[in-house]
Amino acid sequence: MIKENTLIVLIGPTGIGKTELSLQIAEKYKTEIISSDSRQIYRDLPIGTAAPTPDQLKRVKHHFIGTLSLNQYYSAACFEEEVINLLPQLFATHKQVVMAGGSMMYVDAVCKGIDELPTIDNDTRNSVLEKYQQEGLEAIRAELKLLDPSYYKQVDLKNHKRIIHAIEICRITGQPYSSLRTQQKKERPFRILKIGLQREREELFNRINSRVEIMMAEGWLGEAKKVYPFRHLNSLNTVGYKELFQYLDGTMSLTEAIEKIKRNTRVYAKKQITWFKKDNSIKWFHPEQTNEIFSYIEQELNHTCPNNNI
Repeated sequence: MIKENTLIVLIGPTGIGKTELSLQIAEKYKTEIISSDSRQIYRDLPIGTAAPTPDQLKRVKHHFIGTLSLNQYYSAACFEEEVINLLPQLFATHKQVVMAGGSMMYVDAVCKGIDELPTIDNDTRNSVLEKYQQEGLEAIRAELKLLDPSYYKQVDLKNHKRIIHAIEICRITGQPYSSLRTQQKKERPFRILKIGLQREREELFNRINSRVEIMMAEGWLGEAKKVYPFRHLNSLNTVGYKELFQYLDGTMSLTEAIEKIKRNTRVYAKKQITWFKKDNSIKWFHPEQTNEIFSYIEQELNHTCPNNNI
């Protein structure tokens, strides 16, 4: 079956330059943009998440930007379900749709699908989170090792979010989380065209450092002060806000917080690069290679193939 409808997926680490290029692609194909950024979906965080500006939002219609309040639960599974339900509506009037963002799990959820796992009830979520907050990382590691020794050997033991999620599933189902993870790729009824953006590491890191300074000048600290009373929420457990909250707590100076934001953002960018580099279906370009990028898109759109859902 030839899949004429195409999801153009623009991928790359934070600070690489996805936003402007996604606008140019969407404008060329007179289409709309789906944001695959797990933090831009929340209201009240436009500066700290580098969300598209009001002027950029006027240029092209966006989806999943500023649609949730900070206390609303959301996940990659929610994103998968909502995007897959939205795409047929968009494809009814657009042959191409753009999806842009750097949240690895969100991108994979749409392109590959994720396992259907039970929804976590609030009591379980709060119970596991409380254990982590009161007893620390070592305590939840120990529980995971007991409940699911197989996943314990695979998971990044420094990533408390992954550990907490696995424990939640184990507690709800009474089964090891690893036994429920089939990781089978789902077939999609549309073509997926992945374009990755890359820069030399020094160039990217300089952009990240500069962007942090610009965001501070635009009022990021004031934004952090407004949401400070909600700092315990998962939506704010992210690079930038955590460090500014430490400053507001009085545990570090503002200069130290800013330098820590830059460093932690660079670390996050490296994680994104490592994750995306594992995907052989991504075609890589420098963000300034716009002519080459548009030529590649045209070439792929004109090339019909029954097995091009990559």
